[in-house]
Amino acid sequence: MGAAMSNTHGAKGFQNIVVGVADTETSQVAGRKAVELAEAMGATVHFVTAVTDGEVAVIEVGSDRFVLDTVETSRLAVERFVETLGSSIAYTVQAVEASPAKALVTVAELVDADLIVVGNVRMQGLGRVLGSVGNDVAHSAPCSVLIVKTV
Repeated sequence: MGAAMSNTHGAKGFQNIVVGVADTETSQVAGRKAVELAEAMGATVHFVTAVTDGEVAVIEVGSDRFVLDTVETSRLAVERFVETLGSSIAYTVQAVEASPAKALVTVAELVDADLIVVGNVRMQGLGRVLGSVGNDVAHSAPCSVLIVKTV
């Protein structure tokens, strides 16, 4: 009968995929891979960006005053990235004030994720010893983790 998974045998496939995306090409490679998987499986992608400072900046230019919230600014940057993909998948975008690994694991727990997708940045050499998002997620994830080759 082969190794194909079938819902009649209790396998539910991927319904919720969590992926970390920032304003970097490597994280966007992971984002595109998550979308590719979601399109193939009919899953929802939960794009997560981590914000570690959560600051609000006030910029005054002449008589104009601009208030920039880094959480909202980060969320909007990911939203723009997702729009460039031109996919019709179901998705959410969340900016979380936490380290990248903690943000991904937290959202994965909240959405009952089947898979977390991360890039392999800092998975080699000294970064491997000091830690990386992929390594940290793999050790604390509530679900499977796909580490995408991004470098």
